[in-house]
Amino acid sequence: MAKLIVVPTPIGNLGDITLRTLETLREADVILCEDTRTTRKLLSHFEITGKSCLAYHIFNEHEKTTKYIDIVCQNNLTALVSDAGTPGISDPGYLIVKSAIEAGIEVECLPGATALIPALIQSGFPTSSFYFYGFLPHKKGKESVLRRFADMNETVVFYESPHRLKKTLLKMAEIIGGERQIAIVKELSKIHAHTFRGSIEQAIDSFGEDNIKGEFVLILRSEQK
Repeated sequence: MAKLIVVPTPIGNLGDITLRTLETLREADVILCEDTRTTRKLLSHFEITGKSCLAYHIFNEHEKTTKYIDIVCQNNLTALVSDAGTPGISDPGYLIVKSAIEAGIEVECLPGATALIPALIQSGFPTSSFYFYGFLPHKKGKESVLRRFADMNETVVFYESPHRLKKTLLKMAEIIGGERQIAIVKELSKIHAHTFRGSIEQAIDSFGEDNIKGEFVLILRSEQK
């Protein structure tokens, strides 16, 4: 019986890979990859060879989903991976999972790496109720999203790219207020991992350099907490 397994991969430190992830990658007939080059490096590191890897990413997911569902149906086990973390969380995955379920294919998602939960916990902000957004809109709609964040009673978690981080912080100070507390987690689990905790104004000063690099998770504390 055909099965699609969503497989988390490490977000930086390869030591975070799980035994079930390795077992699934070894047993998979086909692996759908965000970037086949990245996945092949991962497979090579763990001495997994002879796998059929097919590209499935943000630029082809609408075009390829129907074709790949047919491939899933023709095999016993298909694994879906992204470059890092859990597919479907700010990476392709939703469309093929939805299509697989509609086609009567068994779908399973393994527990594993994702940036948002570790970042939220180590922020030190309340975790009993939180709101995850993903990446902010590049331009249109960004201000309206930030205005929503300003009035939320929950801790807010979202992602931002390095080249937009400074502009986002400046816009947050304008809309939400520079005194609001924020945590910014950089390069989670990697060599240069760093967590900033302080006000938005302090974050602007801390990340004031023009050449900002890395991957960032931002955690905004609710004003009510």
